[in-house]
Amino acid sequence: MAGGGWCCPPMDLMRSEAMQLVQLIIPVEAAHRTLSYVGDLGLLQFKDLNADKSPFQRTYANQIKRCGEMARKLRFFRDQMSKAGILSSAIPVLDRINFDDLEVKVDELEAELIEVNANSEKLLRTYNELLEYKLVLQKTGEFFYSAQSDAAAQQREVEAQSIGDASIDSPLLVEQEISTDPSKQIKLGFISGLVPKEKSLPFERILFRATRGNVFLRQALVDDPVTDPVSGEKCLKNVFVVFYSGERAKTKILKICEAFGANRYPFTEDVGKQRQMIEEVHGRISELKTTIDIGLMHRDNLLKSISHQYESWNLLVRKEKSVYHTLNMLSLDVSKKCLVAEGWSPKFASTQIQDVLHQATLDSNSQVESIFQVLHTREQPPTYFRINKFSSAFQEIVDAYGVAKYQEANPAVFTIITFPFLFAVMFGDWGHGLCLLLATMYFIIREKKLSSQKLGDITEMTFGGRYVIMMMALFSIYTGLVYNEFFSVPFELFGKSAYACRDSSCRDASTSGLVKVRSTYPFGVDPVWHGSRSELPFLNSLKMKMSILIGVAQMNLGILLSYFNGKFFSNSLNIWYQFIPQLIFLNSLFGYLSLLIIVKWCTGSKSDLYHVMIYMFLSPTDDLGENQLFPGQKTLQLVLLLLALVSVPWMLFPKPFLMKREHEARHQGQSYALLHSSETDSAEIEADHGGHGHGHEEFEFSEVFVHQLIHTIEFVLGAVSNTASYLRLWALSLAHSELSSVFYEKVLLLAWGYNNIIILFIGGIVFICATIGVLLVMETLSAFLHALRLHWVEFQNKFYEGDGYKFAPFSFSTLDEED
Repeated sequence: MAGGGWCCPPMDLMRSEAMQLVQLIIPVEAAHRTLSYVGDLGLLQFKDLNADKSPFQRTYANQIKRCGEMARKLRFFRDQMSKAGILSSAIPVLDRINFDDLEVKVDELEAELIEVNANSEKLLRTYNELLEYKLVLQKTGEFFYSAQSDAAAQQREVEAQSIGDASIDSPLLVEQEISTDPSKQIKLGFISGLVPKEKSLPFERILFRATRGNVFLRQALVDDPVTDPVSGEKCLKNVFVVFYSGERAKTKILKICEAFGANRYPFTEDVGKQRQMIEEVHGRISELKTTIDIGLMHRDNLLKSISHQYESWNLLVRKEKSVYHTLNMLSLDVSKKCLVAEGWSPKFASTQIQDVLHQATLDSNSQVESIFQVLHTREQPPTYFRINKFSSAFQEIVDAYGVAKYQEANPAVFTIITFPFLFAVMFGDWGHGLCLLLATMYFIIREKKLSSQKLGDITEMTFGGRYVIMMMALFSIYTGLVYNEFFSVPFELFGKSAYACRDSSCRDASTSGLVKVRSTYPFGVDPVWHGSRSELPFLNSLKMKMSILIGVAQMNLGILLSYFNGKFFSNSLNIWYQFIPQLIFLNSLFGYLSLLIIVKWCTGSKSDLYHVMIYMFLSPTDDLGENQLFPGQKTLQLVLLLLALVSVPWMLFPKPFLMKREHEARHQGQSYALLHSSETDSAEIEADHGGHGHGHEEFEFSEVFVHQLIHTIEFVLGAVSNTASYLRLWALSLAHSELSSVFYEKVLLLAWGYNNIIILFIGGIVFICATIGVLLVMETLSAFLHALRLHWVEFQNKFYEGDGYKFAPFSFSTLDEED
């Protein structure tokens, strides 16, 4: 739907493309190829002719299931490549593989990859078990060696003591213990293994309680994290040895080990066998490491071969699924030899669609040609604008309010200029505008690279609106030059100021001591007017009055577009009893106020426009005195006031009575009227439907009158409130200027005044952060939202209904968006 060019002709956006409802009759043998070619074309939106059937009852449900299964396998490949750190090829290049052949190939690759993973997992688990067993052998061997050394030393000490201290008074217990028969001594059993470090204390506590203290536990911390064979996660573990007596204690210890996830490994007291086991474990670890490396290399090679064609396979599967999904929307003929399709297409695409149908018939070797015919219908067609990368963001701003009806005037044409301009009125500072432009140019220069990457939500939104932000920045530079503000600082860019001090006591903070010494400043606001302390500073007065002028001009444009749009003009009643009185009412009041502002600027009059407008209503016949700006002003005000008062009943009363008279005449056979598709308002649609579809149905005059009353009150009150709403342009511009001035004077200049490099550096950092965070981010967002509101509420409600629906053709180019 987006064109390749940078700009669109205005009329391409002003009205949506002319649409037509078409019917296709496609032979079954050519259906798949035809839909594939139509998907490449992307100019036909199919209607679902099987809406009454569930997805499982449709013709191509099994094919969609196959595509879904292949998509699952491809996701499995993608996850495996992601784990292995292998990237798929960025450019999908379709090879000439058949879909059926691809299905077989994907099945084989999946089975092979699953087998490789299963073998790798088994080998890796065995490898990790051997590593743990190696640690157990080392640490437990140290336990036994230490215990045997202590026992031997203790034995030698006892023997030496018994020989040296032998007497008749020596106790006989030691001698009895020494001479005890070894066969009668109690044999202790032991269990060795590893337990996670965080579970070691509870493990020890439970062992003690379960055996009532009849165990002896030794633990040693392993320095490096150990990969658990079961979970595959690395964690710190303790090697433990539990000595016990009796089978009952052994059973309890084994259950506790299972409960705490402690891995148990066998150990022997024989030193020779210990050495033999360590050597065997070392050998098996070396063999397994080699085997695992070979398996991983094979898996990586397999995944690399998949990665080269993954994108093309994925695209092929998504295309096939979308084709079969669309085929399920077609109606199968009773003879089951052809499929019937209905859908919307632009009128300019008729030749292209017919060419595609003919080419598909030739390529599929079908004996029967597909049939293309246009259907006549009263249905409202979808809305299709040919947009490009520049106009698409502005169109999205309008579509967020509502999609234009078919052939309705598109506000996006005006939004391209008015939206960034209204933003710039509030954001006017050419220094901030340059910062905004530089940030935007980064996205524009790198758009090819960034468009192929996945960005964050905020970055994606900013990138999508890069051309809107560019226009906002350019207009902000222009209005900033008009305001003569660069980070709130005025510059004499276009020449010297036209004013100078009258004497040495004059200050630039007050205009009372200034005299005009040269010609008027050529462009924008004179620098000397910044910082004026008069009752109403010139720049603020300029911004306030300019806001009113902009608002009245844009509201007049909205009313004029209502005529162009055909929103009110199903017949001449709306022209004479809505369009004309609306223009008269708005311009009799606020159009006249705009005229007074311009006249005051041109003449330099000191008259008070507030008093002029107030006494225009309160005392219209009184003399204007010093508030008179031009001759005949009093007479003009009386005429405009009279027109404003007359326009309200003019909008309210005549139309319902005339509609009733037309209704009665239509039923008496005196006149006839055509039904207008989508152009009449709700009251007229009801009247027309009643006249044509239900014979002598009564005309509900009360409903029509109330409907007209609501529209009249809405317009009268809206004209006042909407004009006042445009003053936000002045308010936000003032807020932006004052915030910028505060940051400049109270941060940067204050830091500069200390004449200290550290304070100046800190002040500069604070100024930059405040400028970026508050003025370039928060103020940009604020001005953007207010400009959005002015377009949606104050401008578009005058002419735009926005109750249509987008043209959504079957197109392969939108597969990524659908995913």
